[in-house]
Amino acid sequence: MKRGKLEDVVIIGVGCSKFGERYNKSYEDLGVEAFEEAIVDAGISRDEIEAGWLGTFFPGFGGGMSGSSLADTIKLYGKPITRVENYCATGMEAFRNAAFAVAAGVYDIVVALGIEKLKDRQSRGLPRVDWHPLLIKGNTAPGTFALPAVRYMEKFKIDRKPLAKVAVKNHKNGAKNPKAHLRKVITEEEVLLAPMIAYPFGLLDCCAVTDGAACAILARKEVARELKKEYISILGIGLSVTSARPQFKPDFEYIGFPATVNAANQAYQMAGLSPKDIDFAEVHDCFTWTEISNYEDLGFAEKGQGWKLIMDGETELNGRIPINPSGGLKSFGHPIGASGLRMIYEVVNQLRGKVEEERKVRIKNGIGMAHNLGGPGSVACVTIIGNKE
Repeated sequence: MKRGKLEDVVIIGVGCSKFGERYNKSYEDLGVEAFEEAIVDAGISRDEIEAGWLGTFFPGFGGGMSGSSLADTIKLYGKPITRVENYCATGMEAFRNAAFAVAAGVYDIVVALGIEKLKDRQSRGLPRVDWHPLLIKGNTAPGTFALPAVRYMEKFKIDRKPLAKVAVKNHKNGAKNPKAHLRKVITEEEVLLAPMIAYPFGLLDCCAVTDGAACAILARKEVARELKKEYISILGIGLSVTSARPQFKPDFEYIGFPATVNAANQAYQMAGLSPKDIDFAEVHDCFTWTEISNYEDLGFAEKGQGWKLIMDGETELNGRIPINPSGGLKSFGHPIGASGLRMIYEVVNQLRGKVEEERKVRIKNGIGMAHNLGGPGSVACVTIIGNKE
């Protein structure tokens, strides 16, 4: 059976709104902010876009219920638009579907737009989706991720200091990023003394809910060349979906997430690359320990050794493998439908050298990675992109 080729798909434009408590902006306003930057970046007209994918996790009164939310936001009427959702990987899932549609040869130019407006809701964190009449009671995102964090810390004999260093690093990076929600430098002492949310996570170990949008415009490589557009190549995409309740499986080790391992392996295989080829990565730091787990699950460190990367400064901007140069979810917050595309926005602009000078990472191989981990570790998506063919 003849298949399309992912290497025929490139990114020609990206955009991102300011993340934060955007109480004076609507769902559509955020989408317009991200889209307008992306379409100017791509140098095309709206009429040249042939299809769209909208990523929204929690549809609300302001939008996100269907593809119409994208059509109304960017005035893209009469064309196929699909709304997608896949836990915290929702934004990257929109990107993945858009990329595969171009790879299949169905479209020449498409858009993926992720939007979420969480600060207008009554809940203090993410609204819970009931799936069990008893076990859901008292269940929270910090509590869910705290369980494997405690297990990891006990097994590998570490304290909270490596976790605190993750928070300090990401806030230091985010303080330099004008689009981040929390632009504040913090200290290890502040992290360790912050009010406890769910041990070992204090307040400053947890990412915030927020409002935001991000966008990517993709095209066939041949079309990009005809347009004489600078482009970034998509080298590999992996998606892995495990049980929605992995922590209830007898073989769940509570020290990492198989979904991330599987998605990373898919992306590496598709790209013909290995972890040592990656220059830098944007990873899903919903909680500080999760970033450490990601180091290992993505292959940057052996299991049980990831905490040493942050302690030795290897994931700093000037380190061996910079992680979250944008500031990560820790500084941006996590508007679920937008986060994955926001990561891709960062990776694309780092590869282009179009970020603030003080945030630039050293590009050796011209390859970056973006990673989302969704739900209680049940869904992961990994995208590898580069400025090489």
